[in-house]
Amino acid sequence: MADEKIKKVSIVCSKGSLEGIYPALIMANGARMEGIEVNLFFTFFGMDAITKKKVKKIKVATVGNPAMGIPTLIGALPGMSAFATRMMQKKMDALDIPPIDEFIEMIGAAGGKLYACKATVDMFGLSKEDFVDEVESILTVGDFYALSAGGQIIFT
Repeated sequence: MADEKIKKVSIVCSKGSLEGIYPALIMANGARMEGIEVNLFFTFFGMDAITKKKVKKIKVATVGNPAMGIPTLIGALPGMSAFATRMMQKKMDALDIPPIDEFIEMIGAAGGKLYACKATVDMFGLSKEDFVDEVESILTVGDFYALSAGGQIIFT
């Protein structure tokens, strides 16, 4: 059993901040590079990563984010989220980590499958046309579980 390799992974992306979306994309890209089948399921605010109008406007969450190491009051100051986002993007550029929209294109081109959550799509009043081209379809949670059968499920 210890030698058994992961063949399929399904990753749920539910957060709409820079630091919430990138882990899912990095894990999906890494899995594809290892030849692992990948399904990315975007739900709630994680769908911002695949929504045409929002994908280029995603920022670092500075309010209520204990990892930032700053008090919530400071994180709420005007411009703080934009500042933190610019700093994070600068560091990612230096490491050659692509912007979210390019990352999604790369994962799709590498054979990764991207899906939107039907319940969230309905709740937010969205349709397939609102999403980037790489989104395969809109799935129910049951459809996602069926698609994920036999693989690992990771929630980011």
